[in-house]
Amino acid sequence: MSTTLKPSLYTCLSPALLHLYDINTSVVVIIDVLRATSTIATALHNGAKEIIPVDSVDECIRIGKQMSAITAGERDGKVAEGLQYGNSPFEYPAEFITGKTLVLTTTNGTKLLHMAIDNGASEVITGAFANLDAVCNYLIQAKKPVLLGCAAWKDRVNIEDTLFAGAVINQIQDHFTINCDSSKMALDLYHSALPNLFSFFKNKEASHFLRLSAFGLDKDMEHCLTPNTAPVLPVYKEGKLII
Repeated sequence: MSTTLKPSLYTCLSPALLHLYDINTSVVVIIDVLRATSTIATALHNGAKEIIPVDSVDECIRIGKQMSAITAGERDGKVAEGLQYGNSPFEYPAEFITGKTLVLTTTNGTKLLHMAIDNGASEVITGAFANLDAVCNYLIQAKKPVLLGCAAWKDRVNIEDTLFAGAVINQIQDHFTINCDSSKMALDLYHSALPNLFSFFKNKEASHFLRLSAFGLDKDMEHCLTPNTAPVLPVYKEGKLII
């Protein structure tokens, strides 16, 4: 394939930078590895009917009551007050979540998703290591411009979302034109982290590692950095994430 025919790929390392990118024709991949997009993939893979991502706890509670749905989410790594469940993939096994609607709000991931919609994204999907190959296969097949959108942490760049962007680029770079320093940095970071992403993350004392390990969530983090545990493609349509 000649370069002129290849769509572009950019990486946005923080929601604070989203306004710099024209996403009207792009597939935007929302990346919040710890833990929103990992939990979204896991819940859908385990049989959830749909996930409704919202950007406030009040809205989560309101819609949950209206639909008799499960309300879930976190603020600063802990279950948000007034919600039933948190943001751990382990909270949504098949025997619990099959056939149910989950209304989810998180500190960073659901916020970025709504920002992408408000900024005119032509298509929004969610990505995490849990569904790495499904995301990569779809982006190659779609043949559209791509923006890898890292949810970061309260607008501050983080290691884990950047690592995932690098993992995607590592698989699909031959199919895209990449004239983007943040993409090249993400790819270099990913290569540095191999072969063990969790060990790299821990040894670097990443801010999110320190935050979540203080809550005893090492098992969550290790799971969220493991590829292809939930091989589905969550797509945002009419206010809902579905497979």
